[in-house]
Amino acid sequence: MVENMEITMQKTVVIDIVGLSSSIIGEYTPFLQKYLANRELTRIKPAFPAVTTTAQSNYITGKTPSEHGIVGNGWYDREASEVKFWKQSNKLVLAEKIWDAAKRKNPDFTSSKMFWWYNMYSTADFSVTPRPQYHADGVKAPDCYSFPADLREKLQAKLGTFPLFKFWGPGANIESSKWIADASILVDRENNPTLTLIYLPHLDYCLQKYGVDFEKISKELGEIDALVNELVTYYESTGAKIILLSEYGINNVSRPIHLNRIFRKNGLLSIRMENNHELLDAGASKAFAVADHQIAHIYVNDPSCLDTVKELLLATEGVSKVLDAEEKVNFGIDHERAGDLVVMAKSDSWFTYYYWEDDKLAPDFARNVDIHNKPGYDPVEMFMNPANPFIKLRAAYKLARKLLGFRYLMDVIPLDASLIKGSHGSVDVGKEFYPVLICEKNLNTEEIPSTKIYDVIWKSIFGETI
Repeated sequence: MVENMEITMQKTVVIDIVGLSSSIIGEYTPFLQKYLANRELTRIKPAFPAVTTTAQSNYITGKTPSEHGIVGNGWYDREASEVKFWKQSNKLVLAEKIWDAAKRKNPDFTSSKMFWWYNMYSTADFSVTPRPQYHADGVKAPDCYSFPADLREKLQAKLGTFPLFKFWGPGANIESSKWIADASILVDRENNPTLTLIYLPHLDYCLQKYGVDFEKISKELGEIDALVNELVTYYESTGAKIILLSEYGINNVSRPIHLNRIFRKNGLLSIRMENNHELLDAGASKAFAVADHQIAHIYVNDPSCLDTVKELLLATEGVSKVLDAEEKVNFGIDHERAGDLVVMAKSDSWFTYYYWEDDKLAPDFARNVDIHNKPGYDPVEMFMNPANPFIKLRAAYKLARKLLGFRYLMDVIPLDASLIKGSHGSVDVGKEFYPVLICEKNLNTEEIPSTKIYDVIWKSIFGETI
């Protein structure tokens, strides 16, 4: 315990187990099953949209996108006329964060933010986040960013280089979550922060690739279960209160929806050619979609087309809701960054960013892991092209060229959206796919709004609601 001006603080750690829902807790997660015997599992009413950056922003501000501005993992910058995905500046989150409010209450409060998103230039005392090196010759080298700056060197000296290519892409596996967990413990041992936020992405990979198919995901469930056991065991030894939660659950899907292809067929999308590849020209389009899992922001540059666009969306198989200006208010997403219309897929469907009609004309980034250049989220990046039996040899050849200093294009990602079997983002899913909160038995409720996670964390630290 730390005391300042008679304000007592309880050390607290929040472990974000991405994709965790009651649908997958059981036989293959023996630690969590046992842990729940003395804890309370509460379902979290999903953030809208139920995606990483929005959910995390709801949790650490207690606000919705209407106030904090994080309308998804990406959005269209109307001034720059560019789609921007996976940006990292904490200044993009426009509402006050819990660590700032806590430090104002007690100046002795400190925080560690381990791989939660929008982690650059925040006011957290310690932070680490993925940040590759982009070399002039086209090479993308694994690395991370930290504050203080020397924390990066300290961690990588002990743990090795952050395994970026195990964090996302075809090679993603438990190694990245293990690195994050080990780094969190090292930061805690040296600095003893009051609040630690830890992000473990491991289940995101298998659940989006295979859906809830225990024959295919049991190994990954066991791996994350064991890792959470390690973290809980360590933090319990420090006297910390532990909060386990997730941002969303992942449900099975079977129908990809290509909204931009629909807009193209109806004369609303503009395309330009570069080096025999088609590029979406967002600024010149009358309307286009920024796809983000099971939601899409629809930006309508020509207001006279708004009704036409809405009618097209409502007629599209797999679309559940089309939110206009009034309905965006009801869903807490009426912010200038949001689309003129916001579309939600049915629970068995999800939205692609695809806009080309001939794969031969697809942009070069489509066959790469290229999260910043694609004008929408692409979960197919987790696969190597299964149609090519020599794809691993091709990837090895490209890697060898890289190591020899040649420029290279790692074009190994398929263009088959039907490979994806799990998704998230919609709030119209069965409650067994809701994100979960696991903590001490004191909430006395079966369901809690995502914005109230802020209060749970605050009460854990200070013993009172804000």
